[in-house]
Amino acid sequence: MDTEADTCRKQVVPRLVEAGWEQAPYAINEQRTFTDGRIVFVGGKARRGRQKRADFILRYRPDFPIAVVEAKSKYKHAADGLQQAREYAEILGLKFAYSTNGREIFEVDYTTGVEREIADYPSPEELWHRLSSAENLDATIKDHLLSPTYPDKSKPLRYYQEIAVNRSVQAVLQERKRILLTLCTGAGKTAVAFQISWKLWNGGWNSKGKTRKPKILFLADRNVLVDDPKDKDFSVFGDARFKISNGEISKGRDIYFAIYQAIAGNETRDGIYKDYAKDFFDLIIVDECHRGSAREDGNWREILEWFDQAYQIGMTATPKREDNADTYAYFGDPIYEYSLAQGIADGFLAPYRVHRIISDFDAAGWRPSKGELDRYGREIPDSEYGTRDFERVIAVRARTEAFAAHLTTFMKQTDRFAKTIVFCVNQEHALEMRNAIARMNADIVKEYPDYVCRVTSDEGDIGSAHRANFQDIDRRTPVILTTSQLLTTGVDAPTCKNIVLARVVGSMSEFKQIIGRGTRLRPDYGKLAFNIIDYTGTATEKFADPDFDGDPIREREEVIDENGDIIEETDVTEETHPSGTDDDTDSVDISDGGLPDDEEFGSPRKFYYDGGSVEIIRQLVYELDSDGRKLACRQLTDYTGDKVRTLYPNASELRNDWLDPARRAEIIEQLQEKGIDPESLSEAVGKPEADPFDLLCHLAYNAPLRTRRERADRLKKDESEFFERHGAEAREVLDALIEKYAEHGAAQFTLPDVLEIPPFNDWGNVVEIAARFGGGKAMREAVNELQMRLYGA
Repeated sequence: MDTEADTCRKQVVPRLVEAGWEQAPYAINEQRTFTDGRIVFVGGKARRGRQKRADFILRYRPDFPIAVVEAKSKYKHAADGLQQAREYAEILGLKFAYSTNGREIFEVDYTTGVEREIADYPSPEELWHRLSSAENLDATIKDHLLSPTYPDKSKPLRYYQEIAVNRSVQAVLQERKRILLTLCTGAGKTAVAFQISWKLWNGGWNSKGKTRKPKILFLADRNVLVDDPKDKDFSVFGDARFKISNGEISKGRDIYFAIYQAIAGNETRDGIYKDYAKDFFDLIIVDECHRGSAREDGNWREILEWFDQAYQIGMTATPKREDNADTYAYFGDPIYEYSLAQGIADGFLAPYRVHRIISDFDAAGWRPSKGELDRYGREIPDSEYGTRDFERVIAVRARTEAFAAHLTTFMKQTDRFAKTIVFCVNQEHALEMRNAIARMNADIVKEYPDYVCRVTSDEGDIGSAHRANFQDIDRRTPVILTTSQLLTTGVDAPTCKNIVLARVVGSMSEFKQIIGRGTRLRPDYGKLAFNIIDYTGTATEKFADPDFDGDPIREREEVIDENGDIIEETDVTEETHPSGTDDDTDSVDISDGGLPDDEEFGSPRKFYYDGGSVEIIRQLVYELDSDGRKLACRQLTDYTGDKVRTLYPNASELRNDWLDPARRAEIIEQLQEKGIDPESLSEAVGKPEADPFDLLCHLAYNAPLRTRRERADRLKKDESEFFERHGAEAREVLDALIEKYAEHGAAQFTLPDVLEIPPFNDWGNVVEIAARFGGGKAMREAVNELQMRLYGA
């Protein structure tokens, strides 16, 4: 029977070649994988889920895909692949999708909405004509739009980056003055910005229509956000680059870099941006544009309005919300969005576990005794203090030390050298936290003095050096950085495995930036996921927000004593909702140079309480499932049953496919992609002796639960005729297989592997054992029939 591969090779390729798709500059990408496959945890081990792979992607130019083709075997209807073709076309941003069985071809034309059967594939020029007519792409636009991106074989563009680049360039060429891209942290916005710049610069475009290279300005609000792109991604521009800083300007380069603070005006001087003519720049790219660049009352807005003749592309990681409405009002709706949830689903970003840690002070609040004095002998005002007050109104040393003790224990149990960032309330809190962690890890600090470091604006160049060493994947230390605002963005630390929240984060935009410090993947360094350790309830609150695009799931409760030791572990049966987490974080006023001072200017001096003890009383652990939905451990059985019923509405259909060893393997793979391992599920739900099939039927259809031993005994009793059909020596093998199954499970039916262990290897090699059945084929047929009868009732 011909397969899909046969259809592709014998039918589809020749007809695509006939239509002209193999002739340069056109191209046929056959069996092209465009996602990496979501990372899921099966039996506690990380593994990749199934990748998305198109049978054919048709490219009008190497950097410009235009259509997708899905093929089915010739025995199926040509339209059977239409739904998948549509799905892939919509993910890849393509306007044409085809489904075929080799003989018939169905076409979906998104430019007209028409779905029809066609005789032959359209030629490349026919598809371009349709696309250009629908989207008003004239000859001038075509030349620049199809200009090649920079060829980087070590870091080719992912599918969503290619979409973002092409749509941005098209919007510029169609004279859209303000453009917005919403790409989650970790999605590679810098690579997108570089390739947009390269296509326009290399293609000779400029906004005046003159024969010269364009003038492009890359703007951000922190030095690290412009220095890294300038020195890395944009380095291929060579001497065409220039950074405007320290009052120095140049007008003879093409690619400019600047932070707002360096070129904006203040009370003592005019902005040096006015030294450039209003029409000097052809294109301005604004990185992290949600951080106030578009506020009407901000001096940053003055810069954008001064260069209002330039095309302006804003790049942000945060979807539209109340706290960044100005950004969307200025730039308009995004022309393309790629979310954190989509990045995790595609396997380009790391999934995460959320550990919600609750202290008694945070759970119930704290009230001082009458006349209680602080460190400096001042009476602490009588009030009920909660999470939002700690380290802002009153500093509680025991609380900081309890957090440090818990974090130390957590890392001892997982990995003491896992790169970790601790976000504190302010610089003073970051110092207290750093000192507490250092004291509790004296054995390591003795050998590695920089094991834990504070990185805030107070450290200046020393802090910058610690940050650079932390980012260096080949340096072991520093391991833990404590900070307040400085590391919320612009720090690419691909091996960071722990994000610790010791302060309330009120802004969703800032929260996503913080989470983004951990989303980078580095499988070669063992980084496949990361932990969010939340002491303030911020993560729980933000994940409950319907606007957040990636929910945590699995929930487990651990009771921990004041020393950070786990003394009890149970499943929880109710959701917990943190109180006191509605506090808005202070706005960050960043001076020239991009280092924020996070002291609360003008606020009353806080009180310092050094007495008492703080106990960690609960820990809730959340994980992401394969669908990115919320699930508690108490629901693991319900979740499994739901997923099984999604695949098979009733037990008889599941049984029919389970009887076939090949189909059984496919079912197991499908369940594993959902984070369910049938073999380890029995251990997880406390039924280690249950057969996986019986357990799945029990959870999905409330069927009676049998043990493997019960199923084996029933087979021997009810199927004696089957055993009697075989000779004594063959029955000996079958009896041993049944016994192996009863003890260890269905994996024991794997041939020829099982024949290489006792007692089978006592009876000779594989060929000799097969001879007991009359040969290898007969032996396989007997073992397959054994399994079918085992699960037949």
